[in-house]
Amino acid sequence: MLRLLKQMKAKQWIMALLCVVLILGQIYFDLRLPDYMSDLTVQIKTPGSTVSDVLHTGLEMLACTLISAVMAIFCGYLNAQVAAGFSYHIRESVFQKVADFGQKEMLEFSVPSLINRTTNDITQIQMFVAMGMQTMIKAPVMAVWAVIKIVNKSWTLSVITAGFVVALLALMLIVVLVILPRVKRVQKLTDNINLISRENLTGISVVHAYNAEEYQEDKFEKANDVLMRTQLFNQRAMALLMPAVGLAMNALSLTIYWVGAAIVNRVSATDLAGRISTFGDIVVFGTYATYIIMSLMMLVMILVLLPMAQVSAVRINEVLDAPISLHEGKMTEAPEQGTVEFRDVSFRYPSSSGDVLEHVSFRANKGETVAFIGATGSGKTTLVSLAARFYDATEGQVLIDGQDVRSYSFDALYDRIGYVTQRAIVFAGDVRSNVLFGESSAPQDDESVQRALSLAQATEFVDKLPGKLDAPIAQAGANVSGGQKQRLSIARALARKPEILIFDDSFSALDYRTDASLRAGLARELSDTTCLIVAQRIGTIRHADRIVVLDEGRVAGIVERGTHDELMKNCSVYREIAMSQLSAAELEKEGV
Repeated sequence: MLRLLKQMKAKQWIMALLCVVLILGQIYFDLRLPDYMSDLTVQIKTPGSTVSDVLHTGLEMLACTLISAVMAIFCGYLNAQVAAGFSYHIRESVFQKVADFGQKEMLEFSVPSLINRTTNDITQIQMFVAMGMQTMIKAPVMAVWAVIKIVNKSWTLSVITAGFVVALLALMLIVVLVILPRVKRVQKLTDNINLISRENLTGISVVHAYNAEEYQEDKFEKANDVLMRTQLFNQRAMALLMPAVGLAMNALSLTIYWVGAAIVNRVSATDLAGRISTFGDIVVFGTYATYIIMSLMMLVMILVLLPMAQVSAVRINEVLDAPISLHEGKMTEAPEQGTVEFRDVSFRYPSSSGDVLEHVSFRANKGETVAFIGATGSGKTTLVSLAARFYDATEGQVLIDGQDVRSYSFDALYDRIGYVTQRAIVFAGDVRSNVLFGESSAPQDDESVQRALSLAQATEFVDKLPGKLDAPIAQAGANVSGGQKQRLSIARALARKPEILIFDDSFSALDYRTDASLRAGLARELSDTTCLIVAQRIGTIRHADRIVVLDEGRVAGIVERGTHDELMKNCSVYREIAMSQLSAAELEKEGV
């Protein structure tokens, strides 16, 4: 928890220090009240006391109460500001750190877990700061101050009070030790609930199609039941503390006044002044002892929030302290333009025992189209992901424009590349904001948007939308079809005017006519742009300058030029794929 304090800015620190001063002021004025009560008791019982004396003391008590109340209000305002600002900066830091995550880190931290850490965990810390900062300062200071005030009043009553305090502290310690492991488990169980919920929501159509509602409900119910039982245990354990503290407060007050009565009776009846003084001390002692128990009651509130906040802080620190696998270089310029080269590249995923790619080498020159084809799981997507530096190669080098991708700054690298994912991704906004998404050195105007949409074969459906470029796009593109989302994704890549275009099976959602028109437009308008294409259709890649055939991570077939015709003659793997899709007659006509 303390490590997160570095996220606090100077403004929050100043407000926190001012809050501490106000809390100390509250304690001072609150603890003056028992002394005034003692004075009032003595004045009322002492013969010769005037009304004005009593009134003067009473007005001083009222002034102390009002000053304490004003300080409490101002402190509460500052405390809320500190808590909100603190959580704001933590949330910002977590978001920025996650934004730097590569695919490796995303696999280590699941998406539901990261969402839970960014929302629920930070909320827990905010609640602790908002409610706990005052209490953590006020409770111990008030308790120590009260002890100093009463310790010399009566050793008998001091020992009795100490016994009650020790017993309560022991009970609080036992409860904390029992529930702390379960608090940690609650956070993991919450992550699991989020995972199941997200899985169900994203795959709801499949759930309906397979009549799997009951199966999903059972899975959720089991996870929800475990979470409920764990939370109930924690809440029941914590529920014991508050009644225990209340009972101790009442029992201590009764004990103090019972024993105090005996102490007063020991004073001679003829010694009226002594009796009054002793009685006043007993009243003061009882009030201060109550303050001590009230401090423990405030600590109970802390104990309710502290374990959850501590676990949340650990989880947030895990994200903030996570090492980044992809380190940014400094290079911005390169000796070549539009070239991609793999030099004896091998790659394995962090959790995998075997290589996904083994000793892959090829070069794509400026303006060339290099296509990749192979069976499912052969490593096609992994290969182009290395070119875009979503991962770093385990062995060998990946070069863009003649330089290792690891030497580039991220801005310089991604300004050279336009990447279109297999699964189209669009963002809530409008058509224009989706096409001009992100930062680029390319022109950011409507003319560029229209040109990109035209090349992506998206103009036809965009012009039919109400508002055209201003037409709203719902979250995750819920108001457009899969093919329309894919064309918007392609337009987004084209609008950047990159040196290198990477299509990761991006044409699969397009019909054959749109596919052919798009490829023809790319060949006509972007003849100087290097294209890396992952595809399953032979027709999509038939006219590529070079085709790389992958088979279980290895380059199964590649000749000097690697054209479709050459691979049909020389590569059995490619020929098998082609014949499985098209007849001999269709192969003659395909791609025209």
